Amino acid sequence: MICRKCDEESINIASDYLKCGKVIVIPTDTVYGFSAIVDGRHYSYHTDEKIRAIKGRGEEKPFIQLISSPSDLKKYTRDLVPDEILAKWPGPLTIVVHTFKKNGEITTTAFRCPDDEWLRKVIAKCGAPIYSTSLNRSGQPVMDNVQDIKREFGNEVDLIIDDGSKRGNVPSTIVAIEIDGSVTVVRKGAVEI
Repeated sequence: MICRKCDEESINIASDYLKCGKVIVIPTDTVYGFSAIVDGRHYSYHTDEKIRAIKGRGEEKPFIQLISSPSDLKKYTRDLVPDEILAKWPGPLTIVVHTFKKNGEITTTAFRCPDDEWLRKVIAKCGAPIYSTSLNRSGQPVMDNVQDIKREFGNEVDLIIDDGSKRGNVPSTIVAIEIDGSVTVVRKGAVEI
């Protein structure tokens, strides 16, 4: 199914699909991406595995988690993110912070609060973060045209949200908050750090 982002019901449609554990194609403030709700207290759909199967991506690379508000980051980490970094949100900046697994083990998770009000509303309606990863088969170029996306992935995803061409858009900048509180630039992208 294809739904235009500008359609009146697109926020409800996208969030309903996500809350049911479906994998959808969604436009972000940078590029199109595969998205699905992040498993947690209320959901256990193994959506990360579904996305990996579509992309052909190995276990070692975790997906970015999109959140609806900068303040949501405090729900997931005790890291102190410098104010000058948080000031870039909402925006095309991904922040990697330390989080805890259910067994208490420390790991890292990448979060982003996108600079797209429509997308933040979708995430808020889900009541949980959503995964975001580039729209491509692993090792292939990122796709930016809805007709090409439909031809390649139309039978593998449950919904495509059409927001026109994303040609020439730059992915997010990625920074990591180190244990000592310092900031390391992992990938240069749309935001200058």
